[in-house]
Amino acid sequence: MIKAFLDYISLQKRYSKRTAALYEEALREFYAFIYPEKSSVDALSKAEQLDVLKSNNLRGFVAHGLENGLSARTVNLKLSAISSYCNWLIKQGELHSNPARKVFRPKEARRLPEFYTEQSLENYFEMKDSDFEGEEPMDHLRARMLIMVLYATGMRRSEICNLRVGDFDPARGVFRIVGKGDKPREVPVPALISRYILLYLKRLGKEFSSSNDSFFFTTDKGAQMYPAMVNNIVKAELSKAEGFTGRKSPHLLRHSLATHLLNNGADLNSIKEILGHSSLAATQVYTHNSFEQLKKTYLTAHPRAKIGGKNGN
Repeated sequence: MIKAFLDYISLQKRYSKRTAALYEEALREFYAFIYPEKSSVDALSKAEQLDVLKSNNLRGFVAHGLENGLSARTVNLKLSAISSYCNWLIKQGELHSNPARKVFRPKEARRLPEFYTEQSLENYFEMKDSDFEGEEPMDHLRARMLIMVLYATGMRRSEICNLRVGDFDPARGVFRIVGKGDKPREVPVPALISRYILLYLKRLGKEFSSSNDSFFFTTDKGAQMYPAMVNNIVKAELSKAEGFTGRKSPHLLRHSLATHLLNNGADLNSIKEILGHSSLAATQVYTHNSFEQLKKTYLTAHPRAKIGGKNGN
């Protein structure tokens, strides 16, 4: 049954491979918790799988995860995966109700998105046209272009991996991106970055004889770039650059774009469209300000700050 469910979310719902893998992992962990003596869920009969889908068993699974150091967010994600599975079983006529709906979800600590400063990214993007004419090795150029496109567009890692040469429209200066659930969107690109992109694609064509249907970012052998490679390139690039502290990941470049757009006056709806969020609620997490932006606003607006911040009369 689990295989049929995974086929359903992958082929019909068009969930990403990573999401499907996380759902499968959650389901296998649940059944391993309930049946520790069994080698795997594949050794269970249909009746054995269905009989244990009860609220008390799910509560035990949640408690087990928290006791073993999993975060509330991770536990809730696993519970959501099991809940989706139960909903699918209801549609198949195998369950009458969803037991996960009666399970209390642990409260998640609210985390503000991390981001890089505008200055650190500005310093990193000191490129010149001659870099694309053969002075820079292709792997170095690819790495810098990857950082540039991630920050310029806010693309997700999976979107970057699936990006094609033909997805860039130089005449209009936009990227056409296919996001979650095959939802398309267009993201504008500044003129300077558009010029660098064209120079990069010219180099790419010389290296691998690329066409519009070729992948925009490739491995050293011209194959499609994979998610772990994106992570490794971003980490390596930002680790050797100044001004980048803490985690170094593609998603932080996405956070940085959203934060910088907001701090420079962009409205939430525009940011929502650029990031490809399905609802405004997902974008509202970026309504935080960086400390420097908050400090600037404070010093500009506070009456005491305007006159030097002296206390007293």
